[in-house]
Amino acid sequence: MYDLKTISDYIEEEDVKFIRLAFVDIYGNQKNISVMPHELERVFLHGVSIDGAAIKGFGLDIKSDLILKPDTDTIQRLPWRPSQGRVIRMYCSIKNPDGSDFDCDSRTILINAIEEAKKYGLTFNFGSEIEFYLFKTNELGEPTSIPFDQAGYMDIAPEDKGENVRREICLTLEQMGILPVGSHHEEGPGQNEIDFRYSDPLSASDDATTFKSVVKTIAARNGLYASFDPKPIINAPGNGHHINMSIESNDENNIKYAIEGILEHAREMTAFFNTTDKSYERLGKMMAPKYVSWSSENRSELIRIPAANGKYRRIEFRQADPMTNPYLAYTLLIYAAIDGIKNKKSLREPVNYNLYTAPKEVLDKLELLPETLEEAKKIAKESEFIKKILNQKIIDNYLN
Repeated sequence: MYDLKTISDYIEEEDVKFIRLAFVDIYGNQKNISVMPHELERVFLHGVSIDGAAIKGFGLDIKSDLILKPDTDTIQRLPWRPSQGRVIRMYCSIKNPDGSDFDCDSRTILINAIEEAKKYGLTFNFGSEIEFYLFKTNELGEPTSIPFDQAGYMDIAPEDKGENVRREICLTLEQMGILPVGSHHEEGPGQNEIDFRYSDPLSASDDATTFKSVVKTIAARNGLYASFDPKPIINAPGNGHHINMSIESNDENNIKYAIEGILEHAREMTAFFNTTDKSYERLGKMMAPKYVSWSSENRSELIRIPAANGKYRRIEFRQADPMTNPYLAYTLLIYAAIDGIKNKKSLREPVNYNLYTAPKEVLDKLELLPETLEEAKKIAKESEFIKKILNQKIIDNYLN
């Protein structure tokens, strides 16, 4: 954690004029307030007050004051802002005026999940693969429904027009300390994917949130609109947020127990991984999962185990889409994995079929993921697992 003097020296040396204090609402949308450098000491000592009643989902009325307390480990310069009068950003925890944790701060909820995992000797790491579409804009700069190109999976220029945009995004992320490991054109027209290196759950969530803002910013700079909509084009592949999760522990069987824990709670968690009606237009089509199942390397499953060795051995969870709040998503996956490990849940048999072409007698034995948002909400409302993890205010906002 950087102290006040270290950050003050950095601000002076780098000609920083604005400090953005960032946080997310319960749906994972990034918000921020900017302060000037002369306010830094106040920020460190007392935090910055915001009106919680104005933030969707926070559910405050009479007592609406909340306090932002910066996490100085998350300090990042925003490379797209001017080099003179630079802008830096720090993510914040949200506190009540008395200093206690605000119960709808999903970042703090994830921190608590990480601490819970430590009690069982477990360390989790996450990496994201997030897909997005690039659309052309009109003369007013407003988005159109016209994809930026008509290229396909891993095509190259000139068919792939998004190559330079992805390059600019990757270089910007690298300047911010976020390490992309790969980028390419996806299957849909104008669809792209950038994957970044795994890290601890909190950093991974911060990185996923930063990623979306960087993509939107760089797209706009190039006269384009970036869409993270789960299904922006009806007859084209949807956007997924594939979550790679690894577990460090002293028992090699824990990975199997964890997978079973996630599978058992998958239907209950769906409303938080797939939060819009369009999410359910994506599921069950074009490589998005439909059933509660797992297999090695098989992309038609809810969970697959990619071909990898050693520390790169991981679970790939394929249900979530980019509209999910990563802090809550990773929280739920951690607790589901802990439940499987704690109770040593025996892993069901893998389903080694392409589930889009599998025979009916195979599919009839499998449990379906919820097929509509309303069904997902109903299942979540009845879940004791969800009630143990999330406070009632968040549950009510998501499910009512």
